Amino acid sequence: MNAVTPINDHYQAQFQAARQQLPGEGVAWLRQVRERAFESFRRSGFPGARHEDWKYTNIRPIERHAFRLAAQTCVGLVEDDLGDALLAHLDTHRLVFVNGRYTPQLSKPGRLPEGVSLSSIAETINETPQLLESFLARYADPAANGFSALNTAFMGDGALIRLQSGAVVDKPIHLLYVSTAQGEPTVFHNRNLLLAGQGSQATVIEGYVSLGDSTYLNNAITEILLEDQASIEHYKLQQESLKAYHVATLQVQQARDSRFTSHSISIGGALVRNDINSVLNAEGAECHLNGLYIVNGRQHVDYHTLVDHRQPHGISREFYKGVLAGRSRAVFNGQVYVHQDAQKTDAVQSNKNLLLSPDAEVDTKPQLEIYADDVKCSHGATVGQLDEQMLFYLRSRGIEEDLARGMLTYGFAHDIVERMGIAPLRSRVEDILLKKLPQRPSVKEAQ
Repeated sequence: MNAVTPINDHYQAQFQAARQQLPGEGVAWLRQVRERAFESFRRSGFPGARHEDWKYTNIRPIERHAFRLAAQTCVGLVEDDLGDALLAHLDTHRLVFVNGRYTPQLSKPGRLPEGVSLSSIAETINETPQLLESFLARYADPAANGFSALNTAFMGDGALIRLQSGAVVDKPIHLLYVSTAQGEPTVFHNRNLLLAGQGSQATVIEGYVSLGDSTYLNNAITEILLEDQASIEHYKLQQESLKAYHVATLQVQQARDSRFTSHSISIGGALVRNDINSVLNAEGAECHLNGLYIVNGRQHVDYHTLVDHRQPHGISREFYKGVLAGRSRAVFNGQVYVHQDAQKTDAVQSNKNLLLSPDAEVDTKPQLEIYADDVKCSHGATVGQLDEQMLFYLRSRGIEEDLARGMLTYGFAHDIVERMGIAPLRSRVEDILLKKLPQRPSVKEAQ
C-alpha cells in the first residue's frame, strides 16, 4: 500500500463495499455492532510502537499489504488435500472453514450428544440472529486494538458451540481453518463463540493451516463463556505458511467454580500475535494457560496474556516456553491482575525461553498487579542457551553433539507438550517438534 492511500481509507472503502454481503446486514443490533467497531478502527487504526502492549511487535509488515476479503471458498478441495491437519487418528466432531467460510463437504459434525449444538456463525446470523444478540461481541472488546475492531466489523463466519446445562461432549470438537489463498494478499476475519452452560464439559481444538505458501492475514477472535461449574479444555495448533500473518484473541469469561484450560502451540507464520485473556468473575474459578512457541529464520511470535482475578478463591497457572533459532524473535507479556475483593487468590506464572542461536531474541515481561492482601502469587522468567555442562555430560557418554543438542531441546519443550491430555494430538505436536530438530529418529529413540 503506497503512502498516497492511507490504510484507514483502504479499509473504509472495503467496509462500504462489503457490508451488504456480510451476514446479518439486515439485523439492526448487529449492524450497530459492526458500525461501532469500524468507527473504533477509524479513530485508532492499527496499534503501533506507542501502544505499550505492542511496543515490541512491529506490525508495519502487515500495514504494507492491501489485504482484501476472500472472494469465495476453494472449489474442489477434498480430504486428502488436508493431510495430517484433519487429525484422522482422533475421533472428533469436525467443522472445516476454507478461506474463512464454512465448508460442509469437508466437515463431519457427526451425531451430537443431547444438549449440544454445533453450527456456523454465518448460518445462525442469517437464520436465528436472536440467539446471538446477548453474546456475540460482548466479551472481546472491539476497542482493544485495531485488529479486534476490524474482526468485529467484518466478522463473517466461524463456529458457534452451545452446551446446555449438564451437557457433556463425548469427543473433541475440531475446528479447522484452512487457507488456500493465492494471488493478492487476502484477509480472513474468523469469529468463534462457545457458550458453556452450567456444569457442561467439552474439549475444543482450533487448527490453522495453509495449503501453499501465500501471503495473507488471519485475524481471529474466539469468545468463550463458562457458566457455574462448566469445564472447557481448549487447544490451538497454529502451523500456517511462513509468509502468513496471524493475529488472534481468545477471550474467556468464567463463572463460579468453572475450570478453563488452554494449550496454545505456535509454529508457523511470519508474524504471530496471540492475546489470551480470562476473567475469573466469581468465586472458585480456575484457569490454566499452557503455551509453546517454536520459531526459526525471521519469524516473530508475541504472546500477551491477562488473567483477571475479580473474586475470591481463584486459581490460575501459566506455563509458557519458547524455542528460538535463526534470527527469530519472541515476546511474552503475561499479566496477573488481582482485585481488592479477590482474597485467597492462588496464582503462578512462568515463562522460559531457549535460544539456539546468538541472533535469536526474546523480550519477556511477567507482571503481577495485586490489590488484595491475602494471596499467594508468584512469577518468573528465564532466557538462556543449552546447558554446557549437560552437553558435556552427554558428549562424555559417547553421544554426538547434534544429537545431544536435539535431546536437550526436546526435553525442554516436552514439558509443555506432556500437559496436553489428548494422546493423538500430543503425538502430533511431538512429531512437529521433532521435525524441527536434527537427527529426528535418534532423538525420539533416545527419550
